[in-house]
Amino acid sequence: MSQRRPGFPARLPSAVPQPSIARPALKLAGMQGSGVAAAPVGVGLDSVAVRARMVRRLSESGITNPPVLSAMGMIERHRFVDSALVNQAYEDTSLPIGLGQTISKPSIVARMAELLLGAPAVKTQGLGRVLEIGTGCGYQAAVLGRIAKEVYTIERLRALHEKARENLRPLRISNVHLILGDGMLGYPKGAPYAAIISAAGGENLPQQWCDQLAVGGRLVAPMAGPGGKQILLVVDKTTAGLKQTILEAVNFVPLKSGVA
Repeated sequence: MSQRRPGFPARLPSAVPQPSIARPALKLAGMQGSGVAAAPVGVGLDSVAVRARMVRRLSESGITNPPVLSAMGMIERHRFVDSALVNQAYEDTSLPIGLGQTISKPSIVARMAELLLGAPAVKTQGLGRVLEIGTGCGYQAAVLGRIAKEVYTIERLRALHEKARENLRPLRISNVHLILGDGMLGYPKGAPYAAIISAAGGENLPQQWCDQLAVGGRLVAPMAGPGGKQILLVVDKTTAGLKQTILEAVNFVPLKSGVA
């Protein structure tokens, strides 16, 4: 539930709250930009083997993109869930993270990331600047940071914004920027985006997202479909307009406006 220009003011339009941006300054050892650091061997949930089993299951389920599988294998999902749920961290299930929100299933995180990398422009140019709507606990942002040059991730709930900052701080991923703000408005200061991804489902696609998506870019988001059930929507922006593709049924938390 997919990128950023360093140095410009972190300010949304005057009609919305001033965003707060947390920018971890250091990189993981052995990591260059959005590259991948060498994985520790570790024991228990820190073990490479634990994540490797999850990656094998993802591969068997149809995820084939090597950078996506590599990113999923690098990010330690158990560090983004509550301590009482760590034993379920590598199961293919969503888990509560507080305030009525959830961390998405590994399979849906991988699926949406793979869809972003499947855009025609990305295949030839690589994944540039990404906007993520709904930071949550920061897990998907960490995965995106491994496959994109730059990631802006916006969260409307202050407590989750702070939780994500604490979760991401030890990773020292310098190309992921956290923003406190209204995700329905997008983040115009970082536009245009090569990709936009949403971790919450709305009734309609916000016009601001479409405006902030670059020509040749791709948007992946859950959206209300026939009968009110959510479907996964892919929008490709071309010189001729927006091309929409409806994919499988999904189940995400609702998209809401405002900052709380």
